[in-house]
Amino acid sequence: MTTQESLTIRNALIFDGESPDLIEGSISIRDGRITAVGREVEETGTILDAGGRTVIPGLIDAHFHAYALSLTSALNETGPLSYSALAGVRRLEAALGRGFTFVRDVAGGDVGLATAIEEGLHPGPRYFFTGPALSQTGGHGDIRAANDGSCFHGGHMCEVVDGAEDLLRAVRHRFRTGATAIKIMTSGGVISPVDPIRVPQYSAAEIRVVTEEAARRGSYATAHAYSPEAISHSVLNGVRCIEHGNLLDAETARLMAEYDVYLVPTLVTYDAMGRRGAEIGLTEVGAAKNQEVLAAGKNAVTLAREAGVRIGFGTDLMGELEDEQLAGLRLQCEVLGVYDALRSATSTNAALLRREDLGRIARGACADLVILDGHPFEEPSVLWDGSRHRVVIKAGRIVSSDGLPPGHAPMKEAIGVPA
Repeated sequence: MTTQESLTIRNALIFDGESPDLIEGSISIRDGRITAVGREVEETGTILDAGGRTVIPGLIDAHFHAYALSLTSALNETGPLSYSALAGVRRLEAALGRGFTFVRDVAGGDVGLATAIEEGLHPGPRYFFTGPALSQTGGHGDIRAANDGSCFHGGHMCEVVDGAEDLLRAVRHRFRTGATAIKIMTSGGVISPVDPIRVPQYSAAEIRVVTEEAARRGSYATAHAYSPEAISHSVLNGVRCIEHGNLLDAETARLMAEYDVYLVPTLVTYDAMGRRGAEIGLTEVGAAKNQEVLAAGKNAVTLAREAGVRIGFGTDLMGELEDEQLAGLRLQCEVLGVYDALRSATSTNAALLRREDLGRIARGACADLVILDGHPFEEPSVLWDGSRHRVVIKAGRIVSSDGLPPGHAPMKEAIGVPA
């Protein structure tokens, strides 16, 4: 991907991803990296006047699914991969336009999709992927109903793998083909047909072979888990991150904090399914499961915060619900407040992904930025109101400038080119 040689954003309020105190000043960018932040910044290259608006780090969605084209699992898993990839890049482009400059795909994706984005064949966020999530037979990734006698070994988003030896081979295959982490299903789920939400999945030995092999590769395993039983089962066997965690209790939250295990809540997917389930074909079984986890989700985040768990941000939106992505920020703000919610979607997620050069506005960091049409600490809705102007910058290049207010187009004055 080509980048602008240099860009200066001036007259800005800057949230650096960590401090609650906004910085007044400018941001200097060269070759996709931030070179200076503050009042005393030399203006070079293209000049973008923020007009007193707030600049935040590019947002990170740590629970994204490029191939989740529907709430119908069979369509996601068994349709043509070429179609899933083409639809997936459109989902990724839309996410970038909302200000998500980095996503972690935790069930699906492959090296081809990642390479196409990296090479600029199609616009999209920086893209980490786990490949298909690992599920036991009858677990959250097994799409078969009880009366379905067909064979299913896996598809684009999930693979059914049982036994430590086969799991070891599956983990190694994922790393060979470019995965950056491993996703494992350790409890039931909302849309899967035969697995109760609370029951832990996989044996301790099966989970541990996954986590140990991931650690040997300098990576980690993250687990889909809802209940205290499933979460503690995962944590005690080496999982580094819990996805969802809606039924978390105080004791298990303390266990997560003790083991420094992250929580990535996905509040918006349950809220959206609760409001739009009939519209998108959510089954009666799925609707009942969704209601159970929807009611508990915000309480789980509160318990995690009180225990000192590091809380990230994810959305987990499938099918037509992808347009609810920004609403996830609203729901997280309702629980954590604007400051902590913003940290979740920037610097905390970056730490989870082991990318300290993302999620921050500081010298040396990647120049992934969003210019908001207002001050989020005073008017939080600028974070999630899609009708408000926003400018998205990825690797120092303006990738979405339709949101530039009149009179604030970039200028070439610093290099002698008329605006």
